[in-house]
Amino acid sequence: MAIYCHGRRYYFPFFGFTTGSDRSIRRKSRFMPATSFRVGMRCNGDFGLRGSVMTLPEVNTLYSTDDRCRELLERLRWPEGVTCPRCKDSRVSRLREYARYECVGCEYQFTATSGTIFHDSHLPLPIWFVAVLLLCEAKKGMSAMQLKRTLWGIDRGSYKTAWYLCHRIRAAMKQVDQPMLDGTVEMDETYVGGKNRGAGRGRGATANKEVVIGIRQRSGDLRFFHATDASTGTLAKYIRENISEDVEVIVTDEWRGYKGAVGEHKHETVNHSAKEYARYEDGACISTNTVESAFSLLKRGIIGTWHKISAKHLQAYLDEMTFRFDRRGRSDLFIDTLRHMVTADPLTFETLTS
Repeated sequence: MAIYCHGRRYYFPFFGFTTGSDRSIRRKSRFMPATSFRVGMRCNGDFGLRGSVMTLPEVNTLYSTDDRCRELLERLRWPEGVTCPRCKDSRVSRLREYARYECVGCEYQFTATSGTIFHDSHLPLPIWFVAVLLLCEAKKGMSAMQLKRTLWGIDRGSYKTAWYLCHRIRAAMKQVDQPMLDGTVEMDETYVGGKNRGAGRGRGATANKEVVIGIRQRSGDLRFFHATDASTGTLAKYIRENISEDVEVIVTDEWRGYKGAVGEHKHETVNHSAKEYARYEDGACISTNTVESAFSLLKRGIIGTWHKISAKHLQAYLDEMTFRFDRRGRSDLFIDTLRHMVTADPLTFETLTS
């Protein structure tokens, strides 16, 4: 069988099996025409890479069956041709049933979803695709209960299934091997959790709250971290791990912990206690407004969408928010999310709840 993708030809032999230990592979040749990322529609390019935004009606129409969804996942996972996920051998044969492959080298059988976030899921792939679109296009996120009602209605489905589905998608949104931030970098911390009535406002009213540290490069990426505290040592740790040595300036508020954490880097501060939120020096704006705008979006998600999240899973929600925030202007957000899902490791329910 010849598969044409990106103008290149890949051969995937079909075969049958014989019984016994000396199993032989009987190969048959069969032609399968290539299609675009809009599965079932022939064109000269890949729809998902041409900058067009995917909408809910399009997902329902174009990816209405498992076969169409699986074809897209195969192209996203193996853009240069199918390889064995275990031994990386490119000599693979395709079984006749269930779009399953077998490695000629190690005889491992696998599919496009094996060893990915989709692994061992009983949900139909069209349900997965709709859920991915809903989560990655919702600016302030979507709660598991809302997702359940949208996918299955009030009387069908379960909250547990929807909750697990959301967390598996969030697990794929976790960024790895992130580049160091440089240029003008803003850094601030905020506190999320319930209200401490009678405790006043500010950093003195943070008992029983969780610390979230935010770092954002101007016109660049955003990072959120669930931290144990906002001490000098903790702040210095996140600066070392995320900010380049060549950074132009780090802008923070007047919190005393930043003075020792920034170290030898150029450091500018704004005094929020004196109601100073921005100032200009030599044409440069000294403020933490851009990272605080991201904090505002996070808190709108917690208060207005999720309502209640546990400290145990807080980092997963932060990863989802930063993934979507950094890609808010991209038209291939849906396709890029699926690409992360077929390259991320599986997340079992036991691991999630342990």
